[in-house]
Amino acid sequence: MNQTAVVEARRIQALAPRLANQIAAGEVVERPSSVVKELVENAIDAGSSRIEIELESGGSRLIRVRDNGSGIEHDDLGLALSRHATSKITSLDDLEGVASLGFRGEALAATSAVSRLELYSNTSDDPVNGWRVVAEGREMAPRLSPAPHPRGTTVTVRDLFFNTPARRKFLRTEKTEFNHVEEAFRRLALSRQDIDLVLRHNQKTVHQLMGGDSQKVMEKRIAQLLGRSFLDNAIHIDMAATGLALKGWVGLPSHTRSQADQQYFFVNGRVIRDRLVAHAVRQAYRDVLFHGRHPVFVLYLDLDAHGVDVNVHPTKHEVRFRDGRLVHDFLFSSLHRALAEVRPQGQAAPEPEAPAAPAPEPRFDQQRMALGEAASGQAAGRAGAGASPSGQYQGAGRPGEQQVREFMAGYRALHPDHEERLLTSRTPAQDSRDSQGTSAAAPPPAAGTARFDRPQVAPSVDETRAPPLGYAVAQLHGVYILSQTERGMVVVDMHAAHERITYERMKAQYLGEGIDTQPLLVPVSMSVSDAQVELAEREQTTIASMGVTLEAAGPETLLIREVPALVKSAGVEALVREMLEELERYGRSRVVNDHLFDLLSTMACHGSVRANRRLEIEEMNALLRDMERTERSGQCNHGRPTWTEMSMRDLDRLFLRGQ
Repeated sequence: MNQTAVVEARRIQALAPRLANQIAAGEVVERPSSVVKELVENAIDAGSSRIEIELESGGSRLIRVRDNGSGIEHDDLGLALSRHATSKITSLDDLEGVASLGFRGEALAATSAVSRLELYSNTSDDPVNGWRVVAEGREMAPRLSPAPHPRGTTVTVRDLFFNTPARRKFLRTEKTEFNHVEEAFRRLALSRQDIDLVLRHNQKTVHQLMGGDSQKVMEKRIAQLLGRSFLDNAIHIDMAATGLALKGWVGLPSHTRSQADQQYFFVNGRVIRDRLVAHAVRQAYRDVLFHGRHPVFVLYLDLDAHGVDVNVHPTKHEVRFRDGRLVHDFLFSSLHRALAEVRPQGQAAPEPEAPAAPAPEPRFDQQRMALGEAASGQAAGRAGAGASPSGQYQGAGRPGEQQVREFMAGYRALHPDHEERLLTSRTPAQDSRDSQGTSAAAPPPAAGTARFDRPQVAPSVDETRAPPLGYAVAQLHGVYILSQTERGMVVVDMHAAHERITYERMKAQYLGEGIDTQPLLVPVSMSVSDAQVELAEREQTTIASMGVTLEAAGPETLLIREVPALVKSAGVEALVREMLEELERYGRSRVVNDHLFDLLSTMACHGSVRANRRLEIEEMNALLRDMERTERSGQCNHGRPTWTEMSMRDLDRLFLRGQ
C-alpha cells in the first residue's frame, strides 16, 4: 500500500491529553526562561508581595517558584494542571479586556507534560491546610495529597524535557540558559516595582530586590538591573493625553548601545515587543542617533484594557492596539518632545507658555560625554542609512549633490549674510526677545530676511553666573573651541555644533512656512495593489498634508500628480511606495518629512562654518549661546557629539593632583 493510501485510511481521533499538552508545550515552553516567566506571572496575578525563584543548572534540572499570594482553593487544585482551565476569564468580554498577565490556561498543563511538576498551595494562614497536586499517567490525571505549606503557592519543575529528547537537545549550555532566565527575571522585575523578588542559582543569590511604590525605589531597581550609568544618562518622562499615559526613562542620545538589549516597553504592566512601538521610538530618535547605535529606555504605557488586544500570540509578547495611529502619534510626540528639550545643561527647557521674567539657568549635570565616549555614538536611524558622515546622499531616490548645490545657490542669494549673522554676538535685547519664544501662530519670516525663529524657547541668562557652556578662551587648530565653565572645561566641535544650529533653524522656518508643492509636468504612473489604491483614497487628506497628490487611474494604478518641491527629483515613485507601506503598517508615515529633513540636513552641513576658519572670541561665545538655546544641540545632524566636558575633578585625576 502506498503512502497516500495509508494516509487516507487513517481515522480522525482525539489526541491523548498528554500528547496534546506536549504539543502545546512546543508553543508555550521553549526553554527554562519560558517556564519562569509563566510561573512568575501567575504569582503576580495571585497578588503576591514576595516571589522567590530558585534554579539549578540554568533551570534545566530544577525551577522552583514560591510566592505568598492568595493560593489555590482545594477544590480547584484538580483543574490547576488541566488545559484551558483558568480563573482569569469567564466570558468573551473578559477576553476583550484582559487585565491579568496569565489567562490562557495552558502554561501549567504544558509544563507538567514535559517535566516532573509538583504544585503546593494553601489559601489559609494555617500551614497544616496545605495541599500537593501532581499530574500522572497517560491521561494526566491529577493526584492530590495533604502537604503542609504556608499561605501561597510553590511550583517545582524538575528535569525539563526529560520525556521529549528532541526538545532537550536544543537546550544550550547552563550559562546560556541562565542568561535567558535572568533576562526574563529582569523584565518581570521592571514590570512590578512593588513586589520583592529574589533569584537564586545553584544555591547562590544573584538578585535580591526590595519592592516599594516610590520613584526612588524604582530608580534603585533600575540601577541594580541595568547599571547606574543608565540612570545617569536618562531623562525621566511623565506624560498623559487622550486616555493614554506614558512614564519611564529614555536614554540621552549620548548614551546608546551597539545592540537593542536595554529596551523595555510595558503596556498595562505587560512587557511587549511591538513593531508600531519600535517605529515610533525610532522616529523620535531619528536625527540624533549615530548610525548602527540603539537607544535605551524603560517605558510604561497605560491605557484602557479594552484598547489593547493581548490575545494575539501564544507567549503574549505581542499585542494589537485598537487605535494604533493614536498610540503611535502619542509615543512619537512624547519622546520627540522630551529629547528636543534636552539642553547642554541636561535639563528640560521651560515650557513655551512660561513667563519671560529672567530666571537662573539650571546647572548641567547630564549630557557628560567623556572624551573616550565620543565614539560610542549616537545617531540618525533613517538619516544614517541615506547619508554618509560627510553629509552626502547615497543610494537611488535620494536628493543629489547637484540639487543641493542649486538650492544653496538660490538660498544664499536670498540670505547673503546667513553664515555671518549666525555667528554674530547678540545684544541683551535680542536675547530677551528670543527668550519669550515664538508663537505657533506667528507668520513665517518674509523672504529676503536672514533671521530664523528659534525652534524652542531659550532660558534667560543670569548675569551672576557663567552660562552652562561657559565662555570661550581659545580656538584649537581651527576646529575646536575651548571654553571655561564653572565645573571645568568644555571642548566644542564648531562645525558640528553650527551644523545642528543651522539645521534646527532651517527646519523651524520650513515648517513655519508649510510644504511648498509642485505639480509634475508629466504625472508618474505606478503599479500598486488593490489594497494600496483603497488606502490612497481612504487616506487622501493625510497624504495631501505631506504635499503629495495621488489619483486612482485604475484598479491597480496610481498617478502621482504633485510632490513637495524640494524632492521633485528624488525618485518620487520610491518615495510614494515607502509612504504607502508605512501608512499601511503603522497608520502614520513620516517618510516625506524624513526626505525633506535629509535635504535640509545636507544644506545645513554645506552652509555651516567650516574647519580652519578663524573665529573671534565674540563669535565663539555667540555659537556657545546658540547651542544653549537650540534643540538637540548635543549631537550634529548625523548623530555625532558636538561637545564634551571635563570637570576639574577629571582634570585633577588626570594629573594626579591631591594624590
